[in-house]
Amino acid sequence: MASRSPSYLPAAATLAATATAAAAVAAVAAPPRLSFLRAPRGKPRRRALARRCAARAPTSSRAVVASSSSSGSDAMAVVPARRGGVREYLEMARRRDGGPPRWFSPLDCGDAGGRVTGAPTLLYLPGIDGVGLGLIQHHERLAKMFELWCLHIPVEDRTSFEGLVEYVERTVRSESSRAPDKPLYLVGESLGACIALAVAARNPDIDLVLILVNPGTSFHKSFLQSLSAFLELVPEPFHLTTPQLLNFLTENFLRMPSSFVGHGLSLEEAGQTLSKLTSSALPSLTFLIETKVSILWKLKMLKTASSFVNSRLHAVNAQTLVLASGNDELLPSHEEGERLRGTLKKCRTRHFRDKGHKILLEAEFDLATTIKGAGYYRRSRQTDFVLDYLPPTPEELQKAIDRYRILNFLTNPVMLSTLPDGKIVRGLAGLPKEGPTLIVGYHMLLASEVGPIVTGVLSSAGIHIRTLAHPFIFDKNMEQLMPDSAYFDLYRVMGAVPVTGGNFYKLLSQKQFVLLFPGGAREMLHRKGEEYKLFWPEKSEFVRMASRFGAKIIPLGVVGEDDICDLLLDYDDLLKLPFYDIIDKMLNEGGLQLRTDSTGELKNQALHPIVAAPKVPGRFYFIFGQPIETGGREKELRDKEKAQHLYLQVKSEVENCIKYLKEKREEDPYRSILPRLLYQAVHGPNAEVPTFEP
Repeated sequence: MASRSPSYLPAAATLAATATAAAAVAAVAAPPRLSFLRAPRGKPRRRALARRCAARAPTSSRAVVASSSSSGSDAMAVVPARRGGVREYLEMARRRDGGPPRWFSPLDCGDAGGRVTGAPTLLYLPGIDGVGLGLIQHHERLAKMFELWCLHIPVEDRTSFEGLVEYVERTVRSESSRAPDKPLYLVGESLGACIALAVAARNPDIDLVLILVNPGTSFHKSFLQSLSAFLELVPEPFHLTTPQLLNFLTENFLRMPSSFVGHGLSLEEAGQTLSKLTSSALPSLTFLIETKVSILWKLKMLKTASSFVNSRLHAVNAQTLVLASGNDELLPSHEEGERLRGTLKKCRTRHFRDKGHKILLEAEFDLATTIKGAGYYRRSRQTDFVLDYLPPTPEELQKAIDRYRILNFLTNPVMLSTLPDGKIVRGLAGLPKEGPTLIVGYHMLLASEVGPIVTGVLSSAGIHIRTLAHPFIFDKNMEQLMPDSAYFDLYRVMGAVPVTGGNFYKLLSQKQFVLLFPGGAREMLHRKGEEYKLFWPEKSEFVRMASRFGAKIIPLGVVGEDDICDLLLDYDDLLKLPFYDIIDKMLNEGGLQLRTDSTGELKNQALHPIVAAPKVPGRFYFIFGQPIETGGREKELRDKEKAQHLYLQVKSEVENCIKYLKEKREEDPYRSILPRLLYQAVHGPNAEVPTFEP
């Protein structure tokens, strides 16, 4: 990509229009490089050409596009205008265009907050539609994380699958040569996923990240294979009445009403809007399959692509994420996702049980969040959980809040903090306004305090706490043991990082708020009768690191686990059960072990399930203790004895915080859920329920 200037498009709804404008100046197929169409200074003839070409397209479709000409001298600029709609996008895409395929950039994010520094390039490879329809709901967010380009394959283009692979491959090699230290993302949907896999198999030494959306590699197991033979017997235009094709056109429009709700429309108004959109857009949508020759060509290409790729999966060395819909009417995507996970060397899957084939068009699916949550966003050759991290968007924070909504409803957490003068107040006024700050505390059973603390502090005080978490939640094999492989994704979205010295150092160096639980898994999965007991190591491991950056250390006390459940079976009980040793090996053999240099109980960091009986919910209580300053004490705390003294002081403060909460909760008239429900019935569901006087 020779030119890296920003490009701007008013909306995804006009993506195909940009490709049409590019076709007006394209004489031959695009070379393996991307460039913006821009008018060079001092060349009025070319500026006039730009004006003439811009005038040929509707006002809503003017945008900067990528050249498919081999000459950069014919580049031009097209001024962006108003936003268009889905119907306009489809109308532009259906214009007669025999090709060739070309790249274009759907958006410049300059007016939307800017692209992150060092953003990698993402090439979007469309599905069987070929026109990039899947980007409509995602391009704005993706363009902040990536340099975003979309492949446009005109409906009447007849480039073979091998030709498309070679075309994309030239671009991949060019980009890899331009930025060898950055990964190159290929996001492919159905047919596009096959192109991505083929390119990866042919280029195992290039650092590629593949995001495969309902990949077409399962074509030979789908009904589409028999549909191809059936359509050859059906005369035109009766092929349009084939139920499967009609379903392909309509399934995602029927899933879209909820995407309008929350944007100023009620459910009823959203339904009316959807009805108008569907009635206006469906006639345009049929251009994707309006001729039997066109659909037969695409089905044959998908068959060729599936066979081509399946014979080369062993050569794919790229980091791969498969997004598989559980309700895909066209392909057996759920089963295919599992097959690819077992076949490819570096593959993870994310299953979406209720989503259909065109998942990218469905409401409540966010491709950017999915990439972040799976831990697949990076800007260099190795994933850096600190430097590559992108803060949660308001929508992502709301998802996290919704995840803990039931827990927060049942436990109604009370948050207290301590002012510098030692006064305890309700709320977070005692927290420092800026980092670096290290919060050190007790880990409740199953880490039930982490979600309410991180979301509560961020939503209430605007302070983003980064949690140092057990490597278990980042492990590919361990996530398969969970009910949902995406179970821990929200932790990553909210900023959790593996607990390592390197990550700890980077977070403090960036003046972050860091949450650390020295007791680790042993404390989080404690035995019967061990609630509120600290299992901290003997060494003062975090004190000298905090003093190096002058970080404030805040003791954290949490209480409430004994008010929501009774532990029935702990690790000692499980070991006595027949065949449990098999599960124990699955969880702990070959995994990353922490505290290997410790002795006794601290060395036993085994992961295991627990069996607990729920109780009538009580209440959670969190207190942030008085900040302990380390600024200016780096030389002093290099002394092991002085560092150990401060370490024991912090531990003692955490124990005192826990003791304080256990005593004060006895004074809380709203400790049980029943009086809280009565209070909210009188004062409103969002009323803050009183508690004890600090």
